[in-house]
Amino acid sequence: MNLTNKKVLITGGSVGIGKALIAELAARGVQHMAVMGRRKEPLEALAAEFPSVDFLLLPGNVAHVADLDRAVATITETWGELDILVNNAGVVSAGLLANVSDEDIIQQISINLTGLILLTKKCLGLLQQSQEGAIMNISSGYGYIAMPFYSVYAATKAAVGQFSDAMRRELYQYPLHVMTVYPAATDTDMMKTAVVRHMDTAEDVARAAVAGLLNQEINVILGGQERAEQIKTNFLDPRKIDEVAKANYEALRERTNTHRSM
Repeated sequence: MNLTNKKVLITGGSVGIGKALIAELAARGVQHMAVMGRRKEPLEALAAEFPSVDFLLLPGNVAHVADLDRAVATITETWGELDILVNNAGVVSAGLLANVSDEDIIQQISINLTGLILLTKKCLGLLQQSQEGAIMNISSGYGYIAMPFYSVYAATKAAVGQFSDAMRRELYQYPLHVMTVYPAATDTDMMKTAVVRHMDTAEDVARAAVAGLLNQEINVILGGQERAEQIKTNFLDPRKIDEVAKANYEALRERTNTHRSM
């Protein structure tokens, strides 16, 4: 895939993995990016940090249908086209399910999954006109291997992977590559309240994601061979992962005790 002259929309693009994706795409020649985010100030700071990029800034929350409609309408009016959609926006609220607030449960589903699906639907008319386009959905390692204290988050991220597979098969007649990225623990603002060591950087994830896009990979899985083996075990013999979770239950509880980024 030639990224030059591509029109790209990224959600959650002002910080973390989203911002690292902007840097990686800009380094590979992308000059037109629409970025959706909830906070106006980080969005406005992008232009100064990436002067080679012509930004279309879209303040909004992917959980709000009106914001999605406004964003797609702005892209349609300004560009009249869209080649790549990167569904990156995400939130997390960890803990025992009984202790997670109803609001946090609803918000995780609304932002991580419902908003992602709705935005994809609303962008399809533009994407289907691209001569060489893509949909990149950012999931999580928990989308493959669910662990205690992340029940809702893991459910949303697993659903993202299934949505990608379904859309790839549904859109086979269009020149659209649909892929999913599964980051491991990544050193971003989203992880500041978690107790985790040896995290990947956002730049690691962005490089792997864009390389996967260029190589037309379906799934980009961070975490190396160890993660690949864990995924295989979880699929073939999930009770073995049950035992791993049981053995690490208290450590996982400590790690997630304050992990919330909403």
